[in-house]
Amino acid sequence: MSLSCENCNHPVRRLFQTRDFNRRVTDQSFTYAKCDACGLVFLENVPQDLGAYYPPSYYPLPATEAALRDSLPTEEYKLELTRRFASGGRLIEIGPGTGGYALLAKDAGFDVEVIEMSAESCRFIERQLGIRAVNTVNEVAALQNSAQADVIALWHVIEHLRDPFELIATAIRKLNPGGVLILAAPNPHAWQFKVLGRYWTHVDAPRHVRLFPMSLITAIVRKGGLEPMLETTTDEGSLGWNAFGWDYSLGNLPKNRLAKRIARIFGRQLAKLLRPIESIEGLGSAYTVIYRKPL
Repeated sequence: MSLSCENCNHPVRRLFQTRDFNRRVTDQSFTYAKCDACGLVFLENVPQDLGAYYPPSYYPLPATEAALRDSLPTEEYKLELTRRFASGGRLIEIGPGTGGYALLAKDAGFDVEVIEMSAESCRFIERQLGIRAVNTVNEVAALQNSAQADVIALWHVIEHLRDPFELIATAIRKLNPGGVLILAAPNPHAWQFKVLGRYWTHVDAPRHVRLFPMSLITAIVRKGGLEPMLETTTDEGSLGWNAFGWDYSLGNLPKNRLAKRIARIFGRQLAKLLRPIESIEGLGSAYTVIYRKPL
């Protein structure tokens, strides 16, 4: 049976079969396909209960706000990017994880709300950080029920969603004039992906349902009336995913603990050698894009 792209209806080709190398929750095989017209890479056999593939260790929550603050320097680049395009107002983050960015945004004076599928994360964010958290597996409905926003942020979330197209459309409607949409995601045009293929850690089967090229995200939001403000694979956050990719992709291959450790050390050294290549715009493992709704 031939498959068609859900974005552009172009015929697609099967790319590869892979397994859950990152978390090893299951030994099941997962099949990814690619549309050569728009570049979308997607999982054919999406599990009915995706939540079952997120083990408790997926959200390593700190015990207190003070403990979370110790890790905030790794999140500061996100706030710096945000403040380049938005000085304040209402901010909605979808998929906040432990809530580091949300806390920084709150500290900076934003009125913050988060939408998150993990009940444990929501409890931590509400009780420890004092930020409103909506616990749901239906992020589209939650966003539809939220008030208008000046910033909507999805940091490495869009690839996890069952219905990202509707979520983007909803986010565009929910932005105030002048508001910004921030997205970060794995880059299927990455040099790393070409080399590692089904073993690339950023495939993350089956949790990554789709890998969107940066150009496709831009085309989608342009149709919704937003204007690109930033499109890059070389911001601080995106560059960090290059080293992560080599470290974990190679470290995931062996099952023996010692072999894993050696593979990860080799991966970190390889990342240093390949930094000049992966620092070329467009070739990095991840990208960050920011769009503004016209006034």
